[in-house]
Amino acid sequence: MQLWVGLGNPGTKYQHNRHNIGFMALDRVAEDHGFAPWRSKFQGQLTEGRLGTDKVLLLKPETFMNLSGQSVGEAMRFYKLTPADVTVFHDELDLAPGKVRLKQGGGHAGHNGLRSIHGHIGPDYARVRLGIGHPGHKDRVAGYVLSDFAKADQEWLDDLLRGIGRGAPDLAAGDGSKFLNAIAQARPAPAKPAPKPKSDATSPDAPEPQDSRSPMQKLLDKFK
Repeated sequence: MQLWVGLGNPGTKYQHNRHNIGFMALDRVAEDHGFAPWRSKFQGQLTEGRLGTDKVLLLKPETFMNLSGQSVGEAMRFYKLTPADVTVFHDELDLAPGKVRLKQGGGHAGHNGLRSIHGHIGPDYARVRLGIGHPGHKDRVAGYVLSDFAKADQEWLDDLLRGIGRGAPDLAAGDGSKFLNAIAQARPAPAKPAPKPKSDATSPDAPEPQDSRSPMQKLLDKFK
C-alpha cells in the first residue's frame, strides 16, 4: 500500500492558488482512475483506489499547509506505513512552470508543508516537485504562492495535470522515468511553420504567361 499526499490549503478561497497544485494533482489522479469518493479522515480528505496492481491512498491534509505533517503522520500510523511508502506532491519555486522532478529524501528547502512533514515522519519520503516558477524576489514569494494561477498558466497547467493522470500507474509501479515521460508527452509539440509556396517565377512547372494584347496593340508597342 502507498500513501500519496497532495499539499495545499483547504477551502474555496485557496482552491486555485499556486500553493494548491498538490491538491490539483491528486484530484486529477482520483478522477482519471475511478477512485472512491473523497471522505473526511485523518484531518484531511482521503480516497483510495488502484493504480495497476498497487493499492494507493490519496490524502489532502486540511490542517492548512504549515501543519500538514499532523495529517500525514496520523494516516501513516493508522495503516502502519513507513516513510518509504509515502509520496508527497508539492509546489516548487525553484523549477520553471510545468517542469517536474522526482526526489527521494533530502531537505525541505524552506517549504512549510514539507517542513511540517519532516517534523512528524522524518525526511525519508519521496517527493514529486511541481514547478510553478519564482516571482523573482524572496519578499514576493508569500503573495505569489497564495495567488491564483494566471490565465496564461492554464494551458501548461492543464497539460501537466493530464500527464500526471496518465503517468500515475507508472509512478505507483516505481518507474519514475515512464511517469515523467507521460507528462512530457502530454504537452503538444510546437506547431511547424507551413512551407512557403513557390512563386511562379521560380517554379519549374509554372506555365508561360499569356500575352493578352491584340495584334494592333502589339504593333503599336513596337514603335514606343
